[in-house]
Amino acid sequence: MDLGDTTHEVCVLNQAGEVAREEQIPNRVEHMVQLSKRYPGAVIIMEVGGQSPWVSRKLEELGHTVIVANARKVRAIYESDNKTDARDAEMLARIGRFDPRLLYGISHMSEQHQRALVILKSRDALMGARTKLINSTRGMLKSLGVQLQSGWNADAFARKAFDFMQGEDLQMVEALLCQIQHLTDQLKRLDKQVAEKIREDYPEAFRLQQIPGVGPITALAFVLIIGTPERFTKARQVGPFLGLVPKRDQSGESDKPLRITKAGSPMMRRLLVNCAQYMLGAFGPPSALRDKGERIAKGGGKVSKRKAVVATARQVAVVMLRIWKDPEAVYEPFPTAAALVRT
Repeated sequence: MDLGDTTHEVCVLNQAGEVAREEQIPNRVEHMVQLSKRYPGAVIIMEVGGQSPWVSRKLEELGHTVIVANARKVRAIYESDNKTDARDAEMLARIGRFDPRLLYGISHMSEQHQRALVILKSRDALMGARTKLINSTRGMLKSLGVQLQSGWNADAFARKAFDFMQGEDLQMVEALLCQIQHLTDQLKRLDKQVAEKIREDYPEAFRLQQIPGVGPITALAFVLIIGTPERFTKARQVGPFLGLVPKRDQSGESDKPLRITKAGSPMMRRLLVNCAQYMLGAFGPPSALRDKGERIAKGGGKVSKRKAVVATARQVAVVMLRIWKDPEAVYEPFPTAAALVRT
């Protein structure tokens, strides 16, 4: 199935690998049920996308084995010179029939997790909008010679700007300041919802907050996006899952240094980078993670500092997973070898 917002392209292969039927079905639950009845027990393959979470869950409920292909891995589709939705559907079917492992199938989170994650994504979107409005306000006023004080906390920006300005200057940006204050109020409301979610449904996220720099947003996002600590047999596997390891391009004697893969959730990666920046910053407490990051940063220059932040972010994810896996584990700034083996 090649999924779309209004319709889905369907290509059915028989046991001999021949196209038995091609059709287009509307993006509606009742048509999913009809498709399931026509092909009971069929293996259904689709590419990951905006519609794939609910579609895959529904088809699994109807008794199908569903493979959700990783779009980043299926180059035969998105690099085709003759790309159509119908051809994409057939290509997915043929790759799945030949070797399903080539699809690098992913597992979508449960609907409960997805609904909780919407709260975090809503907060992330509002944070981005507020930051853009604050920067726009500062920029427009600066061009007129009105300098707002630096260092204002974003939560207090609108209130302080109202107190700082008056007359015509205030009238120019009053509408922006009102919107900034409205977004701040909405963000505080969402923060309360996050705290309530952790308290009632995800107590494991509370334990992760013992790590310096890891707050309720980062902790809950980690629990929701990872899903279960048993997802990885080794804690260090979480780094590649979140796109915090370098790409690889090795051929013969050549092994080029490349940027990180940026696979997985951009929001989770950004939250972990924020944690790493706190750990390596002026207010970060002493720890083994900080020491390791500082050793990497000693190489000098912006590149070494970026590598230090990414490496620290990756290690924070590893420590979070270890604590999650072991209910008795606690964060140790300078863990002993025995503690590392235990967790």
